[in-house]
Amino acid sequence: MSSFNPFEEKPMPIDKTFMDWRMMNPKSYNKEETDPYTKTRIILMNGTEFEAQWFSRNFSRHCDDNDLRRELALTRRIEQQQQKRISCLRPRNETILETTIAYEQLAVDLTAVLAKMEENCTVKNALNFALLEDFDHLYRYSNLLDYEYGTDPKKLVGGYTEIMPARPTIAEHRYPFDSIFPHVNNKNSSLQTLLNINIITAAEQQTMNYYMNVAPLYCKSDLGRRLYQEIGMIEEEHVSQYESLKDTNATWLEDLLLHEYTECYLYYSCYMIECDRYIKRIWEECLIQEIAHLNKAKEFLWKYERKEWQQVIPCGNFPSILKLGSNIEYVRNIIATTTGNTQRLECVVPLDDLKENAPFFFYQSTVNNDVHNVASHEVIAKYIQSKSCDYRYEVAEHPICVLRDRTCDNTGIGRIPSETPDSTSICGTTSNNCNCHTQSCDGKINR
Repeated sequence: MSSFNPFEEKPMPIDKTFMDWRMMNPKSYNKEETDPYTKTRIILMNGTEFEAQWFSRNFSRHCDDNDLRRELALTRRIEQQQQKRISCLRPRNETILETTIAYEQLAVDLTAVLAKMEENCTVKNALNFALLEDFDHLYRYSNLLDYEYGTDPKKLVGGYTEIMPARPTIAEHRYPFDSIFPHVNNKNSSLQTLLNINIITAAEQQTMNYYMNVAPLYCKSDLGRRLYQEIGMIEEEHVSQYESLKDTNATWLEDLLLHEYTECYLYYSCYMIECDRYIKRIWEECLIQEIAHLNKAKEFLWKYERKEWQQVIPCGNFPSILKLGSNIEYVRNIIATTTGNTQRLECVVPLDDLKENAPFFFYQSTVNNDVHNVASHEVIAKYIQSKSCDYRYEVAEHPICVLRDRTCDNTGIGRIPSETPDSTSICGTTSNNCNCHTQSCDGKINR
């Protein structure tokens, strides 16, 4: 347990946290020399700041007190400045696709780290379920990168994250009803669970937004534009899944406090493990700013709802810091045990549990009516046609036999029951200590 408690820190006066243009335009990192996890931290915090200002903006739209709206505008302006500063750390000579590899590496390793820290099995199921899909996205984009630019994706991920197929992207397109999980109860959940939900929601939302905006800007090929379009739709599903986990009974001010606390936790984690001295200083300065924001949120909670911060966050001490790193064995276990799963309403279930008339199959037949025109499949097919086999970086043979063939892209697993191996696990663990919810046939969650 970390001894750092941001509520015990003396906050800087908020007006002293404004930045000038020079500070908002930092020196960009060197894409050839910077550690992959420094790049992923930058993406994570860029997304965290976007979520902070977007939440504040929606709060303001649902608030009828102009004094509070002015206070929200004050903090939001600084969050915007922080976002601009962090976003500009990306160098001009880094292509959209190179940045995308960092986005997907973040999605894989962040999700894996959070899942390993998670005790609530509903949340753990959601993390492990989407983990395999982001892992497959990394594989698709990597093949496109090598095919169109001749850049080795293994170098970009530093060899820390494998690049190979998992649940095929074509199988990830589900009916919209099947993208909602039960929400947690904040008062009955651990602080780590609340942090995990906030963190992954912001991170996936950032990825969704990035793909929504860069798809039409990808100029190398129409295939690349279509791949961003397709995977962007999966990211929309992921955001729906993760945001549905948030406690719907929390007040706006309680949620504001949790947002600011999450930012403090992430900046502190980034500061503690950052290897780049220049960027480490940026994390420290952002943490100081966020402590001021947290103090304001604490004041608002008392002023408008007469609640102490401890009623929302009983203990202010940070849990173990978030450390991004390699998760190869964990991901391999999840691939081996859950690739054949899909979602039915609130449940993660094996594909063969679905009835023939399930909405999943209707949606699949609509969006994927011509498999050969699905970008995520076409990019692998074109690569194989050009190079004789797909691009991969594996430390051992693939954990699923049907995905070991490098001369043919599999479009059946996770989509066609007869071509999908049985899943042996829901949450991706065989531990007897995992207090998982059992999943009933009516789509409800039972204890």
